[in-house]
Amino acid sequence: MPTPPQPNIPRLTRRDKEARLQQRGVVVWLYGLSGAGKSTLAAGLEHELARQGRVTMMLDGDELRSGLNQGLGFSDADRAENLRRAAEVAKLLVRSGIIVIAAFITPRREHRALVRDIVGAGDFLAIHVSASFEVCAQRDPKGLYARAAKNQVAQFTGRDSVFEPPALNESALTLDTGGEPAAQSLARLVEFVTPHLAPRA
Repeated sequence: MPTPPQPNIPRLTRRDKEARLQQRGVVVWLYGLSGAGKSTLAAGLEHELARQGRVTMMLDGDELRSGLNQGLGFSDADRAENLRRAAEVAKLLVRSGIIVIAAFITPRREHRALVRDIVGAGDFLAIHVSASFEVCAQRDPKGLYARAAKNQVAQFTGRDSVFEPPALNESALTLDTGGEPAAQSLARLVEFVTPHLAPRA
């Protein structure tokens, strides 16, 4: 006969889980215009942290919109709901000791404040991936800027819908991907993030 479950067994705490993983859970939230390099930097950071033996989870705006956030549009209300759901997922993961790397445009200051409030300021690293609209339009990795120029993309950020630059001290780090090589931006990102991952004493 199997042993019945014992009553009053305490749940594992976040500290228990972080100690087991030998890392501290944090949310690295990369935000900026489409084409600024968020996903490229997120993937590069994930690879480097994997090399270090870290346990990570990457959340990408496009991927979430194809599943969990399917059906949400690009109105201000839908953008806020898209980000709210992503932040709630990130909060659950980080409380399990996982390092969350999130790449979302997150265009408005109120959106970024919402995400920070949900995750918790102590677990949240806001990284502004900065590149001008013109630079992003030249790159146009997904063809979105070309489609937007033909009015084929509704509420396109930076053209039809505003992207608010960060307020003073809003970002933990700004990466100028329009003015420095991608490898340099990635190196700066890794250097900045790594000290935040040490297990709690």
